[in-house]
Amino acid sequence: MTLGNTEVLAAPLVMKFDYTRSTGPTIGRFLTGLRAGRVVGVRGSDGRVLVPPAEFDPITADALTEFVDVADVGTVQSWSWVAEPVSGQPFDRPFAYALIKLDGADTALLHAVDVAAAADISTGMRVRARWAAERTGDIHDIVAFEPGETSTAPADSSADAEPVTGIITPIDLSFKHTAAPQEAVFLKGLTEGKLLGARAQLDGKVYFPPRGADPRTGEPTDDFVEVSDKGIVTTFCIVNVPFMGQRLKPPYVAAYVLLDGTDIPFLHLVLGVEASDVRMGMRVEAVWKPREEWGLSMANIDHFRPTGEPDAEYDSFAHHL
Repeated sequence: MTLGNTEVLAAPLVMKFDYTRSTGPTIGRFLTGLRAGRVVGVRGSDGRVLVPPAEFDPITADALTEFVDVADVGTVQSWSWVAEPVSGQPFDRPFAYALIKLDGADTALLHAVDVAAAADISTGMRVRARWAAERTGDIHDIVAFEPGETSTAPADSSADAEPVTGIITPIDLSFKHTAAPQEAVFLKGLTEGKLLGARAQLDGKVYFPPRGADPRTGEPTDDFVEVSDKGIVTTFCIVNVPFMGQRLKPPYVAAYVLLDGTDIPFLHLVLGVEASDVRMGMRVEAVWKPREEWGLSMANIDHFRPTGEPDAEYDSFAHHL
């Protein structure tokens, strides 16, 4: 099978999840200060006060521990006008992003400046923080900066509160994916229950899923070949740790499967057997979803399961690890 006139496939893709991370003592101190209505910096080995605080000295690489409160009023160092805000930005109306050097600091903080027009902001302009009425310990505790010389910092009402040790950052990426011609052939094959690999011109090795070009030579790989939905487990991982959005209860196995007739393994689930019984060389076969659920996706294969055949000899797949 060779590549001919192929319909261009494109689809919107969305990646959305909450990313949870610990802050460590330095960023935690900064965020705890914001929750209290204060801006905290740290002093470097050269005497400069860094805001936001750096964990390690940019000159010596030593850990920095001398924290310094600075003002919430400062001077615009440079700025950029946002004429057409997009989703997730601070305002749904035009505003500016600016680097602001706060009084008492020697480095600049990036934040939004709320002004009506580009003519209302300039380098050297004095601005002050506009604090959120309810603060939780993240950068949004400062809603934005606005023109002004006098601080409006709120009274610290969190003296007895626990320090900030972790934050949750929503991740929301939306983009349009357009399939390459080789990928489009592969995806259309899946809608027919076919697994298509692509043969390299150099030595006939079969890549699965197919690639647009042989990574060794750059030559196109547009000679398609249908491969088996049976194969060998080369390496695998037993997933024991639960996480948000997980659809399977641990333990379960994610394995690299080398399909018969291919020369590179791909990652999928191995189910239908105790996780502790999965092993290198185990023969497995695809378990397809009902045909009415098929689409342009490898999810047409729900998982792989053992075939019951004898394990493959290690030497037969050792060079595919």
